[in-house]
Amino acid sequence: MSKQKILRFYLEDGLRSSAQAGTHNFINKIVSVVKSAGFEVAFHSNSLVERGASMTRGGYALFHMEEPTTSNGLTLRRVYHYPFWVIEPTGKRWHWQVANTRFQPEKTDPKQAKSFYRRWQNRLFDGAASETHHDGFVYVPLQGRLLERRSFQFASPIEMIHSVLSHDPKRRVIATLHPSEHYTRDEEKRLDQLQERFGHLTVQRGDMVRLLQGCDYVVTQNSSVAFNGFFFGKPCVLFARSDFHHITASVERMGIANAFEEVLTMQPDYAGYIHWFWQQMSINAGREEAEEKIAALLRLNGWPV
Repeated sequence: MSKQKILRFYLEDGLRSSAQAGTHNFINKIVSVVKSAGFEVAFHSNSLVERGASMTRGGYALFHMEEPTTSNGLTLRRVYHYPFWVIEPTGKRWHWQVANTRFQPEKTDPKQAKSFYRRWQNRLFDGAASETHHDGFVYVPLQGRLLERRSFQFASPIEMIHSVLSHDPKRRVIATLHPSEHYTRDEEKRLDQLQERFGHLTVQRGDMVRLLQGCDYVVTQNSSVAFNGFFFGKPCVLFARSDFHHITASVERMGIANAFEEVLTMQPDYAGYIHWFWQQMSINAGREEAEEKIAALLRLNGWPV
């Protein structure tokens, strides 16, 4: 495949429209970097048809939240909140550079980290993140495919709920359905059966902020809700590989029983971690050095910029 100097973006419709109009800050910065290196730029839909066609097109490619289809393609993805982004060779978060880098809290300036952390607590959640309590329940934000154990998971989501109920039988358990997921009748039936069998289990939708304020801890596969929980000072058990595993009770590292024991006493450096994760390991599109970081990442992946 020819590697002529053209960058093709594969974006869903709304994002593609803002990128073409020049109103998307992060994509504008990527365009500026590659055009300075002599690239042309083209925008395509992120549909299955267009991603299929990308395999025979020349040039370089960036796919939004999708696995690259070409050897000279990369993924771009927002890191949970604007303006933080990554550019990676894979869409699998557990293979990102941050996932494979050791968090060293002693290398972060605590004063700077606390200021950054408090600023983002307020920006994202107003005063809610500073009004937290422990109301004696476990918050279990669910994702999709509840009956299936995928390759990056250490139990299916239904098995994960069973683990919470068996390892912490005294606390209430509140599991929430993902607003963007469609659940099958079989999945709904299994959830109903669990609620009938265990009176302290409730399955509901939404209310993330209130649940993060009041829970004792979070249990999830690798939902972004657990990352948001760091702003509320809430520890979590992870049942799947993730990019933000470093300060969690990870089933992969500890096993299930040890993870549930560990989460009850964890006191991680949330401020230091958020600062490291966003300011050092991600691209902050609002900072002056964003284009420099973009160029460095593209060069790291062999792009001529």
